[in-house]
Amino acid sequence: MSPRRNLAARAGGWSAAHRRTAILGWLAFVAIAYLVGSAVGQRNLTNAEMGNGQSGRALRTYEAAFPNAEAEQVLIQGRGAARPGTPAFESAVRDLLARLGSLRTVGEIRSPLTPGNANLLSRDGRSALVTFRIAGDQNQAQRNVDAALAATAAAARAHPAVRIGEFGTASSNKALTQAFVKDFRKAEYTSLPVTLLILLFAFGALVAAGVPLLLGLTAVFGALGLLGPLSHLIPVSEGQIDSVVLLIGLAVGVDYSMFYLRRKLEERHRGSDGETALARAAATSGRAVLISGLTVMTAMAGMFLAGNAVFSSFAMGTMLVVAVAIVGSVTVLPAVMAKLGDRLETGRAPVIARRRERGQSRAWGFIVDHVLARPLLSLLLGAGALLALALPAVRMHTVDPGTVGLPHDLPIMRTYDSIQRAFPGGPLPATVVVQASDVTAPAVRGGIERMAAVALASGQMSGPVSVSVSPDRSVAAVSISLAGRGTDARSNAALQTLRGRVIPATIGRVPRTSAYVFGLTAGSKDFNDTMKSHLPLVFTFVLGLAFLLLLVTFRSIVIPVTAIVLNLLSVGAAYGVLTLVFQDGYLRSLLGAGNIGGVIDWLPLFLFVILFGLSMDYHVLILSRIREDHDRGLPTAEAVGHALKATAGVVTSAAIVMVAVFSIFATLGEVAFKQVGVGLAVAVLIDATVVRAVLLPSAMKLLGERNWYMPARPAWLRGRVGTAGRSARRDVNAPSA
Repeated sequence: MSPRRNLAARAGGWSAAHRRTAILGWLAFVAIAYLVGSAVGQRNLTNAEMGNGQSGRALRTYEAAFPNAEAEQVLIQGRGAARPGTPAFESAVRDLLARLGSLRTVGEIRSPLTPGNANLLSRDGRSALVTFRIAGDQNQAQRNVDAALAATAAAARAHPAVRIGEFGTASSNKALTQAFVKDFRKAEYTSLPVTLLILLFAFGALVAAGVPLLLGLTAVFGALGLLGPLSHLIPVSEGQIDSVVLLIGLAVGVDYSMFYLRRKLEERHRGSDGETALARAAATSGRAVLISGLTVMTAMAGMFLAGNAVFSSFAMGTMLVVAVAIVGSVTVLPAVMAKLGDRLETGRAPVIARRRERGQSRAWGFIVDHVLARPLLSLLLGAGALLALALPAVRMHTVDPGTVGLPHDLPIMRTYDSIQRAFPGGPLPATVVVQASDVTAPAVRGGIERMAAVALASGQMSGPVSVSVSPDRSVAAVSISLAGRGTDARSNAALQTLRGRVIPATIGRVPRTSAYVFGLTAGSKDFNDTMKSHLPLVFTFVLGLAFLLLLVTFRSIVIPVTAIVLNLLSVGAAYGVLTLVFQDGYLRSLLGAGNIGGVIDWLPLFLFVILFGLSMDYHVLILSRIREDHDRGLPTAEAVGHALKATAGVVTSAAIVMVAVFSIFATLGEVAFKQVGVGLAVAVLIDATVVRAVLLPSAMKLLGERNWYMPARPAWLRGRVGTAGRSARRDVNAPSA
């Protein structure tokens, strides 16, 4: 393909000729985007926007009726002889009530000392709850809760005879967000030096190692900046989107620049002058980056079809950072390489640099030669190993970890555990949202009372039961505690009883009245139902578009089928490992992960989309090199061997970077980060070794020239293919770009 004719070659040529403009323009873009994003801020998804099904509808109705009311509760628990009814205990309660009552952001305070609030006293006679609401929407409440937390802490210091601790929607969101930010920074600060060290081994020179890292970082900062204004169109998931953008952005940003940079150095070591080497790298690796990036973005777009707003925010964030990384790779990267010239290899590490100059890896050459010598045996052994590894995924059980998956060493979670023990189901109860023209009418009020009585009589639900009425009296929110820990079998059974038996037999019989349930248990159930119904749509979209893109790119119907099958094998193996570790418990204790009973419910879909996209990175790079050698006239078997040996170093290095970054996330506190880190690291490791070094060459060797089979094509595709093929042949054999 002539460097002057494809988009990447033209972009690289312009960038090399206008180095100053390209470099300064890129830096200005990143700086302006980040400053604008910081000034605008991110619009985060509310709980209602993240909901699905009946619970989502109930939560939206609730937030519209109670726009400034985040529920909080304070546990007062006796120590020693202090018990409800004793002077020391009641003095602590009154002091807390006085402190909370003086705050402008606190309202609807309910006291266990008030007659009629017996449900705020625990059955064991040791504990009591004070409940109240924090003014502001979900984001404002996180700021407004500071005063209540300070008042609670002051009361605790003043009354050492009792334990006083606060837990609620606003306080827990605030504490957990701070913990996530701390984990995010830990991952960021750890991943950078690790990545730089790996790149130094990959390139053997400090400057060459620093270029991919700088591109990856600037791509992440640029994408995070653009995410601010875009989040006002598609709100993002607070505490998660930044981590996802960092993960994907650093991975693809480093990968793309490594592909490009290694090809340029390879051409230079072959004897080409700097300008020719850069032009050839742009026409080959630059084009591979464009194709790979489009394939990755196609996979990420599948998350828009998941039926959940959190996945839509992930789709936007990942597609955005990949797009920014692509633009940086084909514009500013050639300018930097042209500017540095042979100074790219400044700061050479003597031993590593000499090994890099020898060219192809001897170890990978040995493996590839033996695989190609016995392709059928290699294919059977490799595929058999991955199928065996994927087999446990057949019995994968997906769960919403709820509070079990959160780091319980946080003070806020220790308070939650204490409330859970004293008031089972109390910290995060189910809420029944009742709608009527007037919820205070006798018929509706009577239906609510019957609902509460039947619920408590079932033995699957308990107090405290509270009823809040909206200012316009059109909505009543009834809080009922479910048995269990929120997402376990007991909680799900209680939810089924509430939705299927209690509500229809009580409030459901009141004319012109509707009742819906939301809460941790209901939200988990509805989310799982949504995922199950949307999975086939996401799989069809991602696989279908990837097939079409590879079909047009490589002019073969066999290549995309092979690519999809191999990628699904690596994804299946990752699912199997997740099941073995987090469901069956193998090596789980080494990761410091608690037992949540399975794999997090949103993870299979998320991992499929991310892994399929990232796997295509390597696949497109290698296939582009194979196609290039085949168009030059090499038989398929020789083209496969040459391309794999030529790309083994960069693929291995890129994979090690990804595995290292993803493994860092497996060390973070929350079990969700651990499962994401393990799943991604294992899949990338398998993909870069077993799939790329064994399955791909053996399958292509067995297929031979059938790899390039294409049935009768439309005239427009035949014309494009013919031109591209002739251009590629001229370019590869040309003495200069």
